[in-house]
Amino acid sequence: MNPILIKLFATALTLSQVTTRPDAVKTQFDPATEGDQVVQILRDGCAHMRKSFDIEDINLDELISTAMEDPTTVAGDSAPKILHGLDLAELNTSYKQFCKGENPAKSPFEARAVIEFYNNAVKDLPTAEALRDTKLPGASIILDAAGKPYSEAFEANGRRRVVPIAEVPEMVQKAFVAAEDKRFYQHKGIDERGVIRAFIGNLASPGRPAGGSTITQQVVKNLSVGDDVTYERKIREMIVAARLEQIQTKPQILGLYLNGIYLGRGAYGIEMAARSWFGKSVGTLTVPEAALLAGLPKGPNYYSPDKYPDRARERRGYVLSRMKEDGVITEEQLAEAQKSDLGTKPVETARRDSGFYFVEHLGREARTFAGLESLTSASYTVRSTVNAGLQTATEAALQDGLAAYERGTGRLFYDGPELSLAEAVKKLEAAPPTAEAALLPAPAPVPEAKPAPGRRAALKQPPVPKPAGPKPAWQRALEAARPMLYDVHWPLAVVLSTGKAGTKVGLADGRVASLDAGAARGRLQLYDAVRVKLTDPASRTPRAQLRIRPAVQGAAIVLENRTGKILAMTGGFSYPLSQLNRVTQTVRQPGSTLKPLTYLAALNAGLQPNTLVMDSPVTLPPIGGAGDSWSPKNYDGGGSGPTTLRRGLEFSKNLVTARLLQGGIAEKAPASLKRVCDIALEAQLYAECENYYPFVLGAQPVRMIDLASFYAAIANEGGRPSAYALESVEQDGKAVFTRPEKPPVRIGSADRIAFYQLKTMLQGVTQHGTAAALSGISAYVAGKTGTSENENDAWFAGFSNEITVVVWVGYDNADGIRKTLGRGQTGGHVSVPVAKAIFQAAWANGVPRTALAPPSPEAASQIADISIDPRSGQRIAGGGFLEHFRRKNGQVADTQFNLVPRETMYAMRPDSEDGDFGNSENGADVAGDDAGNRAGRAGDDLLDPFGGEERDPYAARRTQRYDPYPNWPGRSRYGQAQPSPFGDDGEAVQRPRRRDPDYLFGEDPRY
Repeated sequence: MNPILIKLFATALTLSQVTTRPDAVKTQFDPATEGDQVVQILRDGCAHMRKSFDIEDINLDELISTAMEDPTTVAGDSAPKILHGLDLAELNTSYKQFCKGENPAKSPFEARAVIEFYNNAVKDLPTAEALRDTKLPGASIILDAAGKPYSEAFEANGRRRVVPIAEVPEMVQKAFVAAEDKRFYQHKGIDERGVIRAFIGNLASPGRPAGGSTITQQVVKNLSVGDDVTYERKIREMIVAARLEQIQTKPQILGLYLNGIYLGRGAYGIEMAARSWFGKSVGTLTVPEAALLAGLPKGPNYYSPDKYPDRARERRGYVLSRMKEDGVITEEQLAEAQKSDLGTKPVETARRDSGFYFVEHLGREARTFAGLESLTSASYTVRSTVNAGLQTATEAALQDGLAAYERGTGRLFYDGPELSLAEAVKKLEAAPPTAEAALLPAPAPVPEAKPAPGRRAALKQPPVPKPAGPKPAWQRALEAARPMLYDVHWPLAVVLSTGKAGTKVGLADGRVASLDAGAARGRLQLYDAVRVKLTDPASRTPRAQLRIRPAVQGAAIVLENRTGKILAMTGGFSYPLSQLNRVTQTVRQPGSTLKPLTYLAALNAGLQPNTLVMDSPVTLPPIGGAGDSWSPKNYDGGGSGPTTLRRGLEFSKNLVTARLLQGGIAEKAPASLKRVCDIALEAQLYAECENYYPFVLGAQPVRMIDLASFYAAIANEGGRPSAYALESVEQDGKAVFTRPEKPPVRIGSADRIAFYQLKTMLQGVTQHGTAAALSGISAYVAGKTGTSENENDAWFAGFSNEITVVVWVGYDNADGIRKTLGRGQTGGHVSVPVAKAIFQAAWANGVPRTALAPPSPEAASQIADISIDPRSGQRIAGGGFLEHFRRKNGQVADTQFNLVPRETMYAMRPDSEDGDFGNSENGADVAGDDAGNRAGRAGDDLLDPFGGEERDPYAARRTQRYDPYPNWPGRSRYGQAQPSPFGDDGEAVQRPRRRDPDYLFGEDPRY
């Protein structure tokens, strides 16, 4: 039997059942015993269809005769593809057998073959009940902290706002019925007369065949069986449609249809389409607007008002005439609607380019706290904590920081353009002017994301001149480009020329810039699309630098101290490249950013910030007597002798931190470690602490978001906020979830006095310590740098009165290989510049800029401010540094010599004749002494990663990493390395200090 004939008979068997016995459609026949039953069903179906042909005034016998006289019209090359290969003689014989009651001697019909094809086609058939109960995915609108639309969350093919059919005006409903299925309210899912019209139309108009589908069939196709152009799909579609009609009312089916169809501009469903095309809800659509939308399901692209306004107007006219025929509108309404403009609003060309990590995290919170299946399971209004401008600026700061790191270390690698526009430019240049718009893809359906205002934005720049005449093809191609890295904040440019005269690139506004190609010099091709950074953005002929996607990764979070609101979050360089959110989904060694825990424990134990601690080698015996001893080292491998507690933290001295375990917190080192661990557990930095000494130097990995909450607690004098992004969820105006107000939870393991003392010590870090690059804003910011083993991780964690900022930079190690950032690439060099840009962006985006607050009334009553010498910690009568001492029972305890006996100090007192005063103190990343001076030659770049490299006596030691000590049990990469694996950010060069004539702390022999 002819294969095409088998498929046609199987389809006819389906159509016969759903039209003559819709309540008893069989989906399986026995090929051996039920052939006669199939024959009878086909004969009944043919008799039914002949009546429909008569109703449509079509002479079926004449149609068959005409086809036999010219077979090519039905089965030739010009016929619909679905009928190619059909034997018309066999078809004619079959027609006579089943529709004329004849019994031909050589019938081509084989019941077994038809039954087997039919049985296979309806195998695993979807149920109508599943379609009835389906929940259409919706688009949720996400609002920012100011209550303005920030983003939308929707699945692919799911950007819709589901609206009950009762809220769709009757006029709109009838417009779609008139355009798509005029017998919708008469048929039972399958319109045999529509099938006949489609069949005749297919014979007359070859191409993609029309299926004569009803609205019910379109619902089944769109939401259940798919849209393959096959006989199998058509068979399944008809059966499910007939069954759906038995369990759903016509309004319910029409509601599924109107909420499910695609109507252009990325909009699914009538409500989202009304908003996208006309900026209004479906309930306020006018007659011509409803007719325009009702004409789009037939071909959203072909009849697009954006691309083909004349086609759209013609299609709208057809729908209006159908509405007039059905009595939906009057003759006067028809005439008025025909004269009206299309009335569509301008397309939203701006694409959201930020906040993708934040929105994904918001979805996780919605599932966890609000109990939602997902943000796309329905149409919700979601209120979030994001500061839109700050979010964009945070991403831009991180991206710039990562690129600056790779440029500074020579690690840039150009591996080709983001995309090539050569083909698009070629098509645009070859296309006639009227067809150019059709070659450009429709803009992506995303809300506008406005860039963060900053200091530069406040400056009035001269307007960029617009080029006269039509836009060149390269500019139109660039405007329509869909770059892969859609959240990278460097402008996209197209290469226009290369060669000896230099490289020229075109910008989206039509200007042409001179490009410094850098690492891509000699490798750029015509019409490559690349990322650039404009060095003079206001110029008529700007200059640009190439920006290359870095291999290094990073992350940043901005937290509101009092509430825990996440104001900004970026979990990586670019979300399209990696959806892993490194703020919440990974743990990394925090290095010295964890040291404040140990100092907090010491301060809470009664030590004062001027307590002297020996910055000299120390060995701690194994805990419990098992394992190896621990002998940490400073980053530079040396020590500076007696050092105050404050300076030990400011310059991130590993040996000082380790020695605090020897009597600075508790009498024995294991007990001291336990107290530090207790604070870490109460601060919810960890669920469990590793019981080994390197913990105090940041050996145990931590989540960024938990570290941010801890630093916010320091700003709050011990009140730890819970970080969150989700404020509330509403659906159809009703509250689904509202986050209850939760005040910060106090960390009871340390009191307010200890937290405030720690805060002032961390302010010293930004004034003249390892984060001295922030000295210009240190009145407002305190914090700590951190660098893990072999410079694998570079951190900064800091806070102002209002916000906490944490920045991490490093390489991903999912492959098990930990890659170093390189010698000298510490938190102070790499992460501090990023954090500085974020703080400044926060102040430009509504976060108050206020000097760090004095102690709270509760703490102030137990604190005494006393002048001391900043180096020795010795109290002095006037001048010097104003230190904050703890009072107990009205008295200030003197702990200066608790850990370093006075006799030891006398024995170690310096002798100016020996030149002891000439040696500098190591430890600062980018600044030298506690007045903010950096030792070295004038003109040194404070952020230059190679500054002073030729004068580094420890370079060989850092490169070789000699390790004479056995590793800690189970910690193969965290052993006692030389220098310390958890050292921080000290500079290795010992150089004479400069004398600062404005030094505020009194005379010092070293100066």
